[in-house]
Amino acid sequence: MNRYFIYLAYNGGNYNGWQVQPNGMTVQQALEEALATLLRKPVPVVGAGRTDAGVHARTMVAHFDWEEPLADLTFLAEKLNRVLPKDIAINRIVPVRPGAHARFDATSRMYKYYITTRKDPFNHEFVCKIPGQLNFEAMNQACKVLFEYTDFTSFSKLHTDVKTNNCRITQAIWEQQGHVWVFTIRADRFLRNMVRAIVGTLLEVGRGKLTIEGVRRVIEAKDRCQAGTSVPGHALFLEDVTYPGEIFNVITN
Repeated sequence: MNRYFIYLAYNGGNYNGWQVQPNGMTVQQALEEALATLLRKPVPVVGAGRTDAGVHARTMVAHFDWEEPLADLTFLAEKLNRVLPKDIAINRIVPVRPGAHARFDATSRMYKYYITTRKDPFNHEFVCKIPGQLNFEAMNQACKVLFEYTDFTSFSKLHTDVKTNNCRITQAIWEQQGHVWVFTIRADRFLRNMVRAIVGTLLEVGRGKLTIEGVRRVIEAKDRCQAGTSVPGHALFLEDVTYPGEIFNVITN
């Protein structure tokens, strides 16, 4: 059995998230249907993670298996792009070791969240408009608190099926790009709704409603009700997923 990683990007506005579900079209379903059309049999895919409804990805990774080696992966990617809707794009398909796993072998994931305090008629689909002024210096000070902890229960969606709420955050920062502020966060893994809840909490700091010490109390409470309101999903992007290099060392005949 041969395993392949698909690197894809998508605008999540028309989808009920990544994972297949009964109440609407998802990105995973669209990709599986396109593969089945081209390869003429069902082809299950496994993603690097789940993105919620409306959330976008500049880099999502998924794996699938095929009995025989696929000769021309560039051509397969091109054919998939012809079959898939215009809001999903295949960037490349690469062979990986048989045991490689798009989700469990990922060493880090990076998200970006985009906000502005200025009304923009051209970019509103991908940027969250926040009323009033924000103290981004204080928000960046609050970001440093995230490195002090690993249990982020307070930022997790309730009643999820994960075994642990521990994550190791290695990057968290707000940076200005024109009139847009971009929050970048990287970790070894993320909980459901985690990034949007963290952003909502940091906005409370920016508004002067929550102190740096208050952020510590929120995290230590391990209670979702203590954190800020989750921000909308339309301004959230999965930007990158990284893997150890050895899983790409494939011996081909």
